[in-house]
Amino acid sequence: MAFSSRVIRRIKSLSYSHRISSLSTSTQTKPCEDLTTDPRFLLYNSPDPKVFNHSPLLFPRPRISTLPNGLRVITESSPTSAIHTATIGVWIDAGSRFETAHTNGTAHFLEHMIFKGTHRRTTRALEEEIENMGARLNAYTSREQTAYYANVLHDDVPNAIDILADILQNSRFTESAIRRERGVILREMEEVQGQTEEVIFDHLHLAAFRDNPLGNTILGPSENIRTISKADLYQYISTHYTGPRMVVSAAGAVKHHDVVNLVSRLFKRIPIHQTTSAQLVDDNPATFTGSEVRVVNNDLPVAHFATAFKGAGWADPNSIPLMVLQSLMGSWNKSLGVGNFSGSELACRVSTDDLAESIMSFNTNYCDTGLFGIYSTALPDCLHDLSLAIMDEVRRIMNRVSEAEVVRARNQLKSALLLHIDGTSAVAENNGRQMLTYGRLVPFLELFARIDAVDATTIKEIVREFIIEKDIAIAAMGPIHRLPDYNWFRSQTSVK
Repeated sequence: MAFSSRVIRRIKSLSYSHRISSLSTSTQTKPCEDLTTDPRFLLYNSPDPKVFNHSPLLFPRPRISTLPNGLRVITESSPTSAIHTATIGVWIDAGSRFETAHTNGTAHFLEHMIFKGTHRRTTRALEEEIENMGARLNAYTSREQTAYYANVLHDDVPNAIDILADILQNSRFTESAIRRERGVILREMEEVQGQTEEVIFDHLHLAAFRDNPLGNTILGPSENIRTISKADLYQYISTHYTGPRMVVSAAGAVKHHDVVNLVSRLFKRIPIHQTTSAQLVDDNPATFTGSEVRVVNNDLPVAHFATAFKGAGWADPNSIPLMVLQSLMGSWNKSLGVGNFSGSELACRVSTDDLAESIMSFNTNYCDTGLFGIYSTALPDCLHDLSLAIMDEVRRIMNRVSEAEVVRARNQLKSALLLHIDGTSAVAENNGRQMLTYGRLVPFLELFARIDAVDATTIKEIVREFIIEKDIAIAAMGPIHRLPDYNWFRSQTSVK
């Protein structure tokens, strides 16, 4: 670009003018002359500055539509991926909680079988179609929800919706495929048994929700896996994969009306049963039971144990203060090499006194209940002192938690929530899950306002309501002979 010896600019703003020195290639400067506004700059605008809200363009709001069969469609377009990728999936209000003792494991078995061919696509054809698009097709099963979703390029969104509709409505479930998947799931069960953290939380659910399906494992017992039949799979789909309990969630390079049109055309065979998961939960509510599961295994190098109290359900207003309390208690791992100056008092004490290998606070929500507690790993000789530190911290928070601690916990929680929503898959999952649990999408402004309303007084009240003088569930594995007994933990919940 060539510059003249002197470039003169005139800038007007509201009721005042500002004189700019001339820009020159030489070191000499000369005051600029007054010039009138070039009319070309006013051709499509006004000389008076105005404030425009670009939020709808930069951050489009999610759009929601409900189809005649009750199936809900939610989309959120992302400007950063407008010409790149998208995530499209189906989130279903169904999981292991809605099984019986005899059918426990069916939801997870179905997750495996759903990719084993339909009346239109063989297993090989399905896999080749996904790979030829460069897409990824995934699924997971939890205690209350099941999800099937695909990550695709923006041009392949219609194909992804067609595949999801096909596998959810037209799966064949051949006997040969069922036999193969039995072996796969049994091997998966063996692998899970080697993951101590997974086993601990399965034991914790059993201790907390005895005689309720919420206490069952997601994979189910091996005897069930060996007997689940095609009829069981079709029965589960017809009962639980219904329109009012399903949400199609899309994020990224998607257009709402296109997704709605495709879903309404392709998801025509979804049943319209009006029975909701909330009604099923009301018929068989989960009752928190104070008990323990201990498995002594001296071959493990460290002891693993989790202590938990009854938490809050998704829609319970107390779920927000419990989230802040979880953030306040924090997490710590010796391998990270930090902790002595952590904002968490518990992490500081554990790190300074070398009481554990790791600690992790957790807050798990379900439809009508939850679990709040601490999961720890430690050497056998440290178990008593670590248990004492955990229970001391609970009582300290009830009596003298500071506002500065709560503010820090609130900020850390808000940051974690925002960082979690990173990418189209996280956005689609967040939106789909919220539609199932809340029946609506909770804006971050509302969620953060609820978080900021939690102060030190609120935290103290929450500890009194959910922990002090309350039953406790315990799960422990490994060399745990020095872990205090159940009555000791229960006595530590008393006010001293």
